[in-house]
Amino acid sequence: MSETGDSLCILGRQPEFGRAELESLYGSRLLRANHWASILSLPAQEISFQRLGGTQKVAKVLAHLPTTTWGDIEKYMLDNVPSRIDTDQGGKFTLGLSAYGFNVSPSQVQGLALKIKKKTTHPMRIVPNQAIGLNSASVLYNKLTSRGAWELLLVRDGKSTILGQTMFVQDIEAYAARDQVRPARDARVGMLPPKLAQILINLAAGQVSPPGRTVLDPFCGTGVVLQEALLMGYDVIGTDIESRMVDYSQKNLDWLTTNYKLQTTNYKLKVADATNHRWPPFNAIATEAYLGRPLTSLPARTELQTIIQDVNTITKKFLKDLQPQLKPGSLAAIALPAWYLGGNRFAHLPIIDDLTDMGYNVADFKHLGSKPLIYHRPGQVVAREVIVIKKRILDE
Repeated sequence: MSETGDSLCILGRQPEFGRAELESLYGSRLLRANHWASILSLPAQEISFQRLGGTQKVAKVLAHLPTTTWGDIEKYMLDNVPSRIDTDQGGKFTLGLSAYGFNVSPSQVQGLALKIKKKTTHPMRIVPNQAIGLNSASVLYNKLTSRGAWELLLVRDGKSTILGQTMFVQDIEAYAARDQVRPARDARVGMLPPKLAQILINLAAGQVSPPGRTVLDPFCGTGVVLQEALLMGYDVIGTDIESRMVDYSQKNLDWLTTNYKLQTTNYKLKVADATNHRWPPFNAIATEAYLGRPLTSLPARTELQTIIQDVNTITKKFLKDLQPQLKPGSLAAIALPAWYLGGNRFAHLPIIDDLTDMGYNVADFKHLGSKPLIYHRPGQVVAREVIVIKKRILDE
């Protein structure tokens, strides 16, 4: 095994968000995508993992195997991994094994780990596989990114297999703390997941390095986007039409600055209507716009059309107000509502088709093509469709 200097990024439940995020941060040239992961031509240490919302694990690439046959993979692993462990490690060792893209069972993956154990001279504990890929909680609990422990990844890549060693894994407990422990929450206005907030910030401000740069959220709600931007080192501006939401954001950001060691604590909050407000200077926008009335079931067609038109009117006014204030080259990543109709069908805001006429260009992602970015969980009626826009220059 010989390290290549490349990294494996194991993506989240909706991998298209992770791909778009990585492309925004590191450019399309350094990125290569497959169904299960993205391969980034950067060492793992050079990836800003803590700010990534759409990547569950980052691993350094150890080897490329010219096969996808499980028996051949087992032979390679048994010929190479035990000696590497015996050479590199001392004392008791913990091994976890994960596979992505293979038609094998969890018992086959764990069986390979047990065979590796039998060929080493070290006392070794094997992390059990409930699925063929270990989840983040299991990697964290078993400390598989610490000294004396490995998680090895086998990722199918066309007609070959990539072998990697996990270096970083998402801290799900930290996400839960930021989401659930903060003092002010309101389920009635929707709960923007911190991971999605990170993705929005990275889509808009990926090439805008803190400190001293400002992220604006015109619909700040309880401040999820603002808190994630502060944790990344940005200054933030938040506005909301409801004074109660601004009060909630104030409480949550005060709590954040008290409980976390931040690079910056520069935040400004104000009650303001995003359809007619003039904001102080900013470098990027990351926001979840008005999603309309919360729905637990799909309404009748006429009622749904009324909801869509109401939201579309507010969104159009906001985008019209924003356009002259958005600097050339600055990006706005906006989560808009899309309504799940069943199957793979969604109802979209009409304004999405009129963005060019309003003076915007939609940012392209090489590794996504024309596929829309729709964040949707099973059982949800109102999904989030993410658009990334910039001011249209006449000669573009």
